[in-house]
Formats: sequence, C-alpha cells, structure tokens
Amino acid sequence: MKKTVHIVAFDVPYPADYGGVIDIYHKIRTLQQQGLNIILHCFQYGRAESSELNRICKKVYYYKRSKYKNPFIGDTPYIVSTRNDEQLLINLCKDNHPVIFEGVHCTYFLNHEKLKHRIRLVRNHNIEHDYYKNLELVETNYFKKYFFRNESDKLKTYEKHLKGATHILAISPPDHQYLNKKYHNSVLVPAFHSNDQVESKEGKGKFILYHGNLAVGENNFAALYLVKDVFSQLTIPCTIAGNHPSDELKKACQKYPHITLIDSWSNEQITEAIGKAHINVLPTFQGTGIKLKLLNALYCGRFCIVNPVMVHQTTLEKACIISETSEQMVADIKQYWQMPFGADELKLRRQLLDNSLFSNSKNADIIIRLLDKG
Repeated sequence: MKKTVHIVAFDVPYPADYGGVIDIYHKIRTLQQQGLNIILHCFQYGRAESSELNRICKKVYYYKRSKYKNPFIGDTPYIVSTRNDEQLLINLCKDNHPVIFEGVHCTYFLNHEKLKHRIRLVRNHNIEHDYYKNLELVETNYFKKYFFRNESDKLKTYEKHLKGATHILAISPPDHQYLNKKYHNSVLVPAFHSNDQVESKEGKGKFILYHGNLAVGENNFAALYLVKDVFSQLTIPCTIAGNHPSDELKKACQKYPHITLIDSWSNEQITEAIGKAHINVLPTFQGTGIKLKLLNALYCGRFCIVNPVMVHQTTLEKACIISETSEQMVADIKQYWQMPFGADELKLRRQLLDNSLFSNSKNADIIIRLLDKG
C-alpha cells in the first residue's frame, strides 16, 4: 500500500515560476515519482487552481488566505496569521498521515493538540526573520519598510514554535547549522528544482543574462546594481528578464542601448534564455537560503558569474566564477565573453552537480526515510 503524506503549501505551487513554489512543486513531483500519495493543501491569493496539481496529487484542497487582517495587530507574524483556516485543521484530522508544512508561513496548526501525535516536518525556505530584515534594508517604500521590520521582529519571537516539529528540513548548510543548534531537530534537505541532469551547451552564447522575480525587492536591487555598476561599463548585449520591474529599473535600463529589459517572458522562455546566454550574471545581497535561479543557471546555462554571497556555503563555489567587486565582475565578463564554453567546462559542471547535494531523487529519499521513522 502506498504511503500518503499531507503537504501544506503557502501558495499554489504551479506554475513553478518563483523560488519557494519551485521547491514545493518539484518536491511533490519527485515524491510522487518515488511512490508517495500526496494530499496537497494550498493557500490561494491570486493564483488559479491547477489541473497539473490534480495530475500528480491524490487530492488537492484550496483555502483563501485571509489577507485583510491588520499586519500590525497581535504577536503572530502576518505570514502565519493569514493562513489559519480552520478547515485546514479539519482536513488534516481526517486521517493520521504525516504532514509537511511548507515554510513557517503554514505552521499556525503545527503544535495543535490534535496533531501532536503525528509526524510533522517543517520545510524552512529561509531563516525568515533574517530574510525579512534584509527585505527591510533594500526597501524604499516607508510603509513596506516598516512592515518588513515589524514582521521580522515577530518572526524572530515566533520561531521557537519550530521546536515542536518532528524535524525541520533546512534548505542550506548555514540554515541547518543555525536551526540544529537552537532546536536539535534539523535535517539538511537542499532545494528541489526542475533539473534532473545538466543541459548546458558547449560553444558561444549570444548575450549576458540576469533573471529573477523583479517584484521582490532584493532582485530589483541586484538588477539595479548590475545596470548602474556593471552593465553600464560594457558594450556587450545584456538582458534583464523578470516580472514587475520597478520604474527606477526601467528608467535605468533606458539609458543604455545595449541593455534590454524584458518583463513578459514565461518561465519556459526564461529557461530557454538561460541556455542561450553566454554568461549568466547572478549577484545577490540576501545571504539566506539557496537561490534557485543559481541552480537553473548551472544546470542549463554556460558560464555563471556570481558575487561571494550567492555561493557562500552552498558547495557550488567551484561551478561558478566569483567576482568580489563590480570592477572585477566587469573584467570577468569581458574575459569570459571571449571564451567558448568547452567540453572541459561541461565535464566539470556535470561532475560537480552529479555529486552535489542537489539531487532531487536523493533528497526525496531523505524525506521518505524521515516520514518512515519519525
């Protein structure tokens, strides 16, 4: 008889087109391929119901997120208090199957008396209070800045609830070290992603690419940094791809004829662009979690130039060109633009990724063992 697990998702995880839902969707896909029945619970706030999720899950429930709450009232973080639908608890209590809560966001019922006898795993996508503190630092809108600061403070206090989980699934080595030191129940399970093998092509690409969800402050900040401090120093064709770019980013790109800003590509088109680019340039100034766009660039793209924060303690350092400063990044882009991505580079990329922590099937096996033994 197939083992069954509940997965509670903070958003509808298909289409898998941004960080957290990429991890959730490909986790579901891989667990289903390895023989598990998935009962999926999704909080819905803008994304439609999905026939693809019906295909890979035994059952899918949808709940409306209560977004009209005042985010400044009460001690519970807004991302948690808006996902407290009582029907979720009722549905989880229909059986005794294990539960995976995807993100701190979904843990409102984690320590509820009716679930305390169950195996309960919490997937940590970030150290959330650090993540929100960093969002505050790059935000320019005063109201949003205050919200991020308030949420960070609440999340730091709320984090102790994770001690009640059977295990925390940490997404990166630094997160694992932090969580295990505090709560002694962390297991390292790196991010699930769309790539099951390296698809990078030898030869020469056509442009330099930065991609990311530009509606997220940290990505918009990184794109502005590239335009002002890196791409502006080049004449090579440069493309920035992502949805909802800021007006500031649009204006910055318009100053340079060799920089193209695209905000209408689908997930498939961005993946295609990653493969066509000669260099994927991916700085970040947010050192939490693992950047799934980095994995996509390494599995599908040619050269990958990053700053140190992007690869810190990821085990992916040898697969990237690491530029310490904007000046070094400009010099590295000019150097590698002249070099074809060759068979030796492709062989090294495959060796590094095949033996890395990022095998979907291996990480699914870790979760299955945890579900079996509790």
